[in-house]
Amino acid sequence: MQSLAVADLLAAYNSQLRDRVPDRLRPGVEVDRDGPIVRFTGFGNGGFVFYRDLAGLDGARLDDLIVRQVQVFADRGERFEWKYHGDDLPADLPGRLRAAGFVPEELETVLIAPVAQIAGPPVLPDAVSLREVTERHDFDRIVALEEAIWQEDAGDLADMFEGERGVDPESIAIVVAEAHEEVVCAAWLRFEDRTDFATLWGGATLPAWRGRGIYRAIVMHRANLARERGYSLLEVDASADSQPILERLGFVAVTTTTPYIWSPS
Repeated sequence: MQSLAVADLLAAYNSQLRDRVPDRLRPGVEVDRDGPIVRFTGFGNGGFVFYRDLAGLDGARLDDLIVRQVQVFADRGERFEWKYHGDDLPADLPGRLRAAGFVPEELETVLIAPVAQIAGPPVLPDAVSLREVTERHDFDRIVALEEAIWQEDAGDLADMFEGERGVDPESIAIVVAEAHEEVVCAAWLRFEDRTDFATLWGGATLPAWRGRGIYRAIVMHRANLARERGYSLLEVDASADSQPILERLGFVAVTTTTPYIWSPS
């Protein structure tokens, strides 16, 4: 019974999300197709390569496809991510990406759950509240949170929020958890038009506030927003830290994903 459910969820994910192009794109972003590949360029921090499958390409033809993507981004002087899924074919694709200069980042797990199973009243610790934000001031506070947690530049995040809201303010909901006027956790939810899915992003929590149910609460709050908008499924690429929390809530693992990053020398 469970395997059938997982197969159905994976099929929905593959058909609805993997090569989806949003109806509206932030200024400067362009989309091109190269065979099975959907290529996004023009983001401030680099581009992306997506596909539903590789249409049976292997060997030299697959190498040629990879080299063409590298050449496009090399000409632009941009890094980009090739999003590899654990069930992608051919099986030697990771080796071919490495040979072309890509570097794998940490493995994540694609988790999916019915919205109705996750939605409900969030339970927060004392002095913590959730708030949806729409202003640059709050976006900059989220940047400060991300930089404090990850110790790396996250300045383009505020621009991303502004850009997405500028072209379609209904496409994204950005939520912060605050305690004593400090942002202690931030997460966002993208409403994927013409699909059954709303997708979960972010969720990093300051170390001093972890283990108190804040991440769980901000997931439930976003599920409530998705339910209000009529979406039936939630999807998230989960880190090893968040996966156990999400699975306890009712999310199911359907595949894995690894970002393979190519950067100009």
